[in-house]
Amino acid sequence: MEYEQILYEKRGHTVIITMNRPERLNAWTWKMAAERNDAFRRANADPEVASIILTGAGRGFCAGADVRDAFQRGLDSQGQARREERDTTNYVELVRTSKPMIAAVNGVCVGVGLTSILPMDIIIASDQARFGMFFVKMGLVPELASTYFLTQRVGFGMASDMCLTGRLVDAEEALRTGLVQKVVPHEQLMDAAMEYANMLAQNPDRQMGWIKELITKNGANPDYNEVMRLEHGRIAECYSTPEHREAVAAFQEKRPAKFR
Repeated sequence: MEYEQILYEKRGHTVIITMNRPERLNAWTWKMAAERNDAFRRANADPEVASIILTGAGRGFCAGADVRDAFQRGLDSQGQARREERDTTNYVELVRTSKPMIAAVNGVCVGVGLTSILPMDIIIASDQARFGMFFVKMGLVPELASTYFLTQRVGFGMASDMCLTGRLVDAEEALRTGLVQKVVPHEQLMDAAMEYANMLAQNPDRQMGWIKELITKNGANPDYNEVMRLEHGRIAECYSTPEHREAVAAFQEKRPAKFR
């Protein structure tokens, strides 16, 4: 697929995907969604890639859905035809089964801009970032399992606050409430994201994938016996992997493990 609304850059063991509609603050369109999903699959299929960074071009990360593309045209006489053309990818499943994903939020991040990063593994924000669940202001409700992921990240009270008011949350509050893991000066954002990516590149792909799977399945499971069953099943598999053998050998030989 040729990309018109995103940029795809491979940097070492990391792929950087940049939403590229800066004149519209990277407002989401169905075309952007299809291109982004294709880029995620492309990165996941590359054995050299350890992680994926998603960011935005210009001064915004993603200003939510483009009203003209996503809403108005969906209401017009061609709405049904356009709905039939949409990418039907299960986006949340794609993200949760992907190689580790880092969101590097460089500016305003609202609506689907925010819900699309909530299932990701690490969220880093510029000190200029702003976050908002704007759905209620558009006469809508949140999507992409965001009422689950947002509550998991910030708790019941803060999730209710953000979803019911639709207010903007600045980077400092996002950090304090757990919405993001780190806030850095704007000019240091991509350096910080690459620092995380380089840490991930030192770890084995297979085990990182299994850890993501366990977090997905166990994060809200109250049955601790089931949680342990799933964990112990994966541990048993780990013992027979070349990655585990390499880690043990590296420890005994007092050297860094080489997983790539």
